[in-house]
Amino acid sequence: MTTAGTFGIVGSGYRAQILVRVAKQVPERLQLVGAAVHRPESGEKVAQDWGVPAYLAPEELVRKAHPDFVITCVPRTVNPDIVSTLVEMGVPVLTETPPALDLPAMRALWATVGAGQKVQVAEQYHLYPGHAARSELVHRGVIGRAGSVHVSSTHGYHAVSLMRRLLGAGAGPVSVSASVFTSPLVDPLTRQGWTDDNTEKQARTTLATVDFGDGLSGLYDFTDNQWHNQLRFRRILIRGSRGEITDDSVVRLAGQRTILRSELQRYQLGYDLNMDGYDTEHISFEGEVVYRNEFLGARLMDDEIADAAIMTATAAWARDEGPAPYPLAEGSQDHLVSLAIDEAASTGHKVTTGAEAWANELTK
Repeated sequence: MTTAGTFGIVGSGYRAQILVRVAKQVPERLQLVGAAVHRPESGEKVAQDWGVPAYLAPEELVRKAHPDFVITCVPRTVNPDIVSTLVEMGVPVLTETPPALDLPAMRALWATVGAGQKVQVAEQYHLYPGHAARSELVHRGVIGRAGSVHVSSTHGYHAVSLMRRLLGAGAGPVSVSASVFTSPLVDPLTRQGWTDDNTEKQARTTLATVDFGDGLSGLYDFTDNQWHNQLRFRRILIRGSRGEITDDSVVRLAGQRTILRSELQRYQLGYDLNMDGYDTEHISFEGEVVYRNEFLGARLMDDEIADAAIMTATAAWARDEGPAPYPLAEGSQDHLVSLAIDEAASTGHKVTTGAEAWANELTK
């Protein structure tokens, strides 16, 4: 039986807390062995709350805890230096998104650590059960060749990642045009919970068209706080040469004069007299399972399933037991396009990216 992958973590903020909590739900797969924090008082709290040794430097964490890999959950302004330090020590890294603040910082990070291929990016959205099932349908050619993707659910590099993976887009030049619109919207929920504020406030919506080249395109559609505001539906539309997928609905050409409409069906435990606990078991399409929850029994919500998936895949990669789950080149390209969307939205001008140094890694 494979032993649990051991990891250390740098940081103790919101995202770090989520990843540690998820790891504790799957102890047979992941084991936290230590944390590095900036302040002694943070170290005391981490040691008490997480039950692991706390250190005041990433170097000390590596030397004393000997993790299989280290997760960095720190501000993007300081992340490159920490990642570089860890790579110099020979330890594999799973860095939070994005890996650096801006394009100059990403170029510098790649120049420092790119060739060593010791860095993965903790991009989890494509591992959500629903997205993973849709991706499987695209991979199987159910809707032919995917040509365009419309994402209206999450922001920036996360949305770009979904587009690129579903389209199979590489790292060539990308052209982006964007506009920002403002309109009233009630914002009843935030990360902190219910606001109990039902007043309408001005909310921005960013719409961007992304031309990936080779006939591949994306439509980026994000409204302020769309992650938490339940008054806005999450939408994903994947258009292919022989049909399309919109959320959980599929229409496709199945044969001569034969158009079929089908649904992705999630089998959820815990309803009515099903007493196996509340959990996602699998997602099927036309009677065949296209996604299966590998963490069945841990009672994880979708985001936690995705987090567990990227961490366990990184653990396997760090021990040469599996492929690289999301290399730095992928995360850098995602952020490059995300920055182009931001620039196009703020200036109103079309923005075209170039082929960066990491592009060669994405064409291998």
